[in-house]
Amino acid sequence: MKIKPIKTKKDYQDALARLEIIFNSKKGSAHGDELEILGILIEKYEDLHFPIGFPDPIEAIKFRMEQMGYNQDDLAKVIGLKSRASELLNKKRKLTLEMIRLINQSLKIPTDVLIQAYH
Repeated sequence: MKIKPIKTKKDYQDALARLEIIFNSKKGSAHGDELEILGILIEKYEDLHFPIGFPDPIEAIKFRMEQMGYNQDDLAKVIGLKSRASELLNKKRKLTLEMIRLINQSLKIPTDVLIQAYH
């Protein structure tokens, strides 16, 4: 097992190739340990070089509503008024701090997602 930091694109490609070879290694074995460490190094490199931003807040709300089987009326029960829910989903009204709190509590969407700017 020869593990080194992933600093370049070639290092990254080599690490991915090695990961593929040892992917089904048994946990606790030498290759299993290598797999675990290599996975951590690859994740760190990807987080640094291929960051994934937060989704659009309204799209996150729509997605979560779909997951929960909610419709606009259900969102209206969370934030107060049906017209407000409609305006919010159509991006004609911005989220207020109180709406963010209510949506976070009811739909379990992280506040970091809900406070993002959107158009």
